[in-house]
Amino acid sequence: MTSAPRSPKVVAITIVSGRHDHLARQLDGVRAAMTPPAEHLIVAMDDAAVHDIASQYTDTRVIDVERTGAHLPLALARNLGAQTAINAGAELLVFLDVDCVPGPELFRYYGAAAERRVGERLLYCGPVTYLPPQADLSDLAALTHPHGARPDPESGDIVLGTEMTLFWSLSFATTAANWQIIGGFSTAYEGYGGEDTDFAMSAAANDFRIAWVGGAHAYHQYHPVSDPPVEHLDDILRNARIFHSRWGWWPMQGWLDGFRDRGLIAFDPRTDDWVASED
Repeated sequence: MTSAPRSPKVVAITIVSGRHDHLARQLDGVRAAMTPPAEHLIVAMDDAAVHDIASQYTDTRVIDVERTGAHLPLALARNLGAQTAINAGAELLVFLDVDCVPGPELFRYYGAAAERRVGERLLYCGPVTYLPPQADLSDLAALTHPHGARPDPESGDIVLGTEMTLFWSLSFATTAANWQIIGGFSTAYEGYGGEDTDFAMSAAANDFRIAWVGGAHAYHQYHPVSDPPVEHLDDILRNARIFHSRWGWWPMQGWLDGFRDRGLIAFDPRTDDWVASED
């Protein structure tokens, strides 16, 4: 008689610096999940206050990363969270952006997807809803309106895709074995922008696909943003150059075009490079 597949040990990972109210609401969501993770690892980037916020939540552990330069160590923090989880026996890593509240069945659907696709090279991504300001989180189902640029399968369905540039790190999962094949996030990137797409390209180079997981809903809490994010121009320009040197094409094209349209940067075809405009 064939035994039923065993559910993988799931560990959730969140990196954070600031956004304390958003983190607290995420922790409430993790606690309310129908199938909670075995553990929730919070990687605090130079933010000691996170320990106090997380202390009232069971199965939650905080580990610290110090900022050693001008930029937050986003890639290093994600990699540390993953390695800590793997060392503790995690078989499925679920990454949640600090702004994201998990739907009550997010972990169940990610875990079920991993059970169904054992041994395949996949990044699991669920639908993400962007919430309006002051959204009432007591009824997430009523708020569900996933971002239209990504697939939104029926709950329980899995849709496979090869368009790896659609990957985002707001909410995704991968097995511990597949994480090690990809090698984690590149620490060549500092600050804002580029590292998500680089991770996806590293996955693609190792014959991965994206598995869009219906029902694994996450809800992105509102915070003000600028479009294009001019406050991160220097980071984006530097990281875009790193990405171009690694993969041969320019990422974040919409932002780069937006900066160009504002007269902040210009593309020099002679050097095949974006350069900051002189004031």
